[in-house]
Amino acid sequence: MATALDKLAKILDLEKKSGYRDRAVIGGLEKFLPGWAAAAVSEPHGSELVEQVNAILANYSAKTLEERAAAVARILEMNPRNGGTGQGARSGRPSRLPREDRPSVVSDEDEPSTRSGPQSSRASEERSGESSRPRSPEPPTSRAETESQPLATPRPTEPARPRRAPNGDAAPTNASRGGPAPETRPAPGQSRKKNAEPQSGGSRPPDRPEGEGGIPAGPVAVADPPAMPRVAPPKRGPSATIPATGNLDGPVTQIPGVSSVYAKNLAKLGVATIRDLLFLIPRRYDDFSRLKTIHQLMYGEEATIVGTVQSTNNRRTNKGMTITTCVLSDATGYIQATWFNQPYLLQQLRPGRPIVLSGRVESYLGKLVYQSPEWEPLDQELVHTGRLVPVYPLTQGIGPRWMRNTLKRVVDAYAPRLPDPLPPTLLAQEGLLPLAQAVQQAHFPDNPEMLAEARRRLAFDEFLLIQIGVLRQRRAWQANTSRALEVSPEQLSEFTSTLPFALTGAQERVVGEILKDMASSRPMSRLLQGDVGSGKTVVAATAMMAAWLNGVQAAIMAPTEILAEQHAKGLRQLFARWADATGRATPEVALLKGSLGQIDRRAAYQSIASGETPFVVGTHAVIQADVEFANLGLAIVDEQHRFGVGQRALLRQKGRDITPHLLVMTATPIPRTLALTVYGDLDLSIIDEMPPGRTPIRTKWVLPRERERAYSFVESQVQAGRQAFVICPLIEESENMEAKAAVQEYERLQQQVFPHLRLGLLHGKMKAADKDAVMAEFYRGDIHILVSTSVVEVGIDVPNATVMLIEGANRFGLAQLHQFRGRVGRGQYQSYCLLVADDGISEEGKVRLEAMERTQDGFELAEEDLKLRGPGEFFGTRQSGLPDLAVAKLSDVKTLEQARRVAEQVFEADVDLSQPEHEALRREVDKFWSGEGDLS
Repeated sequence: MATALDKLAKILDLEKKSGYRDRAVIGGLEKFLPGWAAAAVSEPHGSELVEQVNAILANYSAKTLEERAAAVARILEMNPRNGGTGQGARSGRPSRLPREDRPSVVSDEDEPSTRSGPQSSRASEERSGESSRPRSPEPPTSRAETESQPLATPRPTEPARPRRAPNGDAAPTNASRGGPAPETRPAPGQSRKKNAEPQSGGSRPPDRPEGEGGIPAGPVAVADPPAMPRVAPPKRGPSATIPATGNLDGPVTQIPGVSSVYAKNLAKLGVATIRDLLFLIPRRYDDFSRLKTIHQLMYGEEATIVGTVQSTNNRRTNKGMTITTCVLSDATGYIQATWFNQPYLLQQLRPGRPIVLSGRVESYLGKLVYQSPEWEPLDQELVHTGRLVPVYPLTQGIGPRWMRNTLKRVVDAYAPRLPDPLPPTLLAQEGLLPLAQAVQQAHFPDNPEMLAEARRRLAFDEFLLIQIGVLRQRRAWQANTSRALEVSPEQLSEFTSTLPFALTGAQERVVGEILKDMASSRPMSRLLQGDVGSGKTVVAATAMMAAWLNGVQAAIMAPTEILAEQHAKGLRQLFARWADATGRATPEVALLKGSLGQIDRRAAYQSIASGETPFVVGTHAVIQADVEFANLGLAIVDEQHRFGVGQRALLRQKGRDITPHLLVMTATPIPRTLALTVYGDLDLSIIDEMPPGRTPIRTKWVLPRERERAYSFVESQVQAGRQAFVICPLIEESENMEAKAAVQEYERLQQQVFPHLRLGLLHGKMKAADKDAVMAEFYRGDIHILVSTSVVEVGIDVPNATVMLIEGANRFGLAQLHQFRGRVGRGQYQSYCLLVADDGISEEGKVRLEAMERTQDGFELAEEDLKLRGPGEFFGTRQSGLPDLAVAKLSDVKTLEQARRVAEQVFEADVDLSQPEHEALRREVDKFWSGEGDLS
């Protein structure tokens, strides 16, 4: 049996290995010695040993490292196991210290070790032999002692089982026998009253029984509570249960324990193969990595404890539910944990079993408890507790514990077999983890730093595959031949001089970029973006004029009939001004839309096919199979994120013998990350300057109770000769949504609010002729207030409209709200945007409306919108053609730009990825872009 000196020698061995930093035990050696002395003094000649050790280690924390080393060496020399003479004590010789398989104290140079708990004793009582039994340790009192400790791979001390009475309860203590009860230290700020309860943490042992099924009376007779484990990389033990054989692309049923039923449920999560399972990255993590003692627990926190099961009971409720209640203890107190409908826990959580338990600390009847926490035995690798615990997407039939256990076995067995698509030299150059390690750490990270590095590597891979894909697509597009469309400076000046206004500097710059591209035989592939009202239509008209001067046709495809009509009207006016000034014939602009009559449509088709019509503006009707161009040289897509990838490709294919130049436009400012991904194959032109004379639009967030004031303001603007929009989220009322509906709101406003004004109604379900009639009346000023749905988001230009009132504004995204706001402020009058929010607006909705009030910078709003909604809602991935991203976030500009740089380097050195070191990368790129790959 190990003597007190043997145990002290183990502590001092650890102190020596840690460089004498006084970290072998919590609180340092000076805090440890009183507890050690309490046990040592009961041994033969123990008082003399304690006196000598205290003398050597006195004021240890104040000693220099050299003095500490000398003191430790002196005591170690006293022990025969360390080669000493054993003559340290004046009487008797300490027995040899046997090697223990499970040390009760574990140390680490960087992380403080933990032990059974700080001991508190009165040396005079121990020396006089008044108490030879081990005392129940008291909770630490200093702030340093109450610091929570990190937990990872456990290396526990096996706790002694508590002595049991014949009835199965804890054996009686001094308190229950009527003897002196152990001293209980009050919580800070609490007076020393008998049976006082602590302010936080679990319950201290009470002085009398609390009833059946409750926390037992008196302290638990635990000789050595489980030691808190130190931080260490997790073992990879569970992989032994899965043979690392078979194809990574084989079905998940190859995994032991994954039946066909589980495979069917996994398929709902997009998991069919072992590789799919490896890349089913957790959606978040529960941080159970910080270990606390029971008395340190606080209400509402996520915390992990190591405790010994004292009792477990099952009871059934009147409704047939089984409630399992377990009482746990450590050296500092008790706490109760409860589970529902898990009766088998009665057999697993047997008294005396040490376990690790993690979860949220709740309160029940004034006491801290755990409700349905995660737990694991202390003697195995932790998967569900005591670490950063992965939380996976789930579906019916798959629970979180099954998913974690399965992923742990799969990751340990198969992740090392994943081929890395990136060469080792590239990994070293960019400071990236190997893929196998990244996958392991993404599922079961050692610590937050390794998790961040793992996710950075996986995000980098996704961005890299995107960048290589768009660069490859750009190369394939530009490998075609287009007709060079050159325009002399004189021809350009002749057209721009007839415009009703002078071009801004930004417009002149982007016109130069576009005409330079069109003058090359390599097809142009350019994105033109500019804020609402920045003048993109004039730029497009200039490019179309260049095409006409070179004898080829140009076409614009717009997402809505209203926008197509707006473009056709504006272009006809601009080309008519040019024709009048130069004495030439006005080029014809054909308008193709779904509502066009059969006779008019057939005539338009013939004119376009013969080349008589140089300019075509239309909706999706432009790409119908019956539409044939004689010589399409320029294809323009407006608000192009509204079109699917197939629709854009069809327009480009309308060119016969030559590939048309491509210009895509958007009034929705695009964040830089989207410009590098969704539009990574396009050259970018930005109109970042507004035409002079535009007055900023005053924007106000209006609460529902302020709606009447908003109506009064609208009426005052109408009385001043202006017009207004009222936007509603829906066309008609819905039982599933409490939102303003345009039809019902139009009737209410006309009859109850503005009976003396003329209102109009516009929505997408109206016939084209009816929409045209309403818009014509609004243009003329015959309609004072236009009640509409989002159909007016783009393409409406009414200079006399000065008020935009948006009902349910919190239901729209920032980009859409910004577009609505852009429908006013287009004339010489001060304009206003009133954002009427619903009751019970969410926090995200508040953030959006505050952003609208704060700025009119579309690019700033686009960044905020992307951050709030993500790319899937900002620009749907289906529409954009962007493959789904599992890890990468488009807000991660740093990693994206790093991937862009590496992609350009790789592409420049090996454009076909045909070199041996890029073979795996080429396979990944092909697989990633196996669906639609046309981003432009």
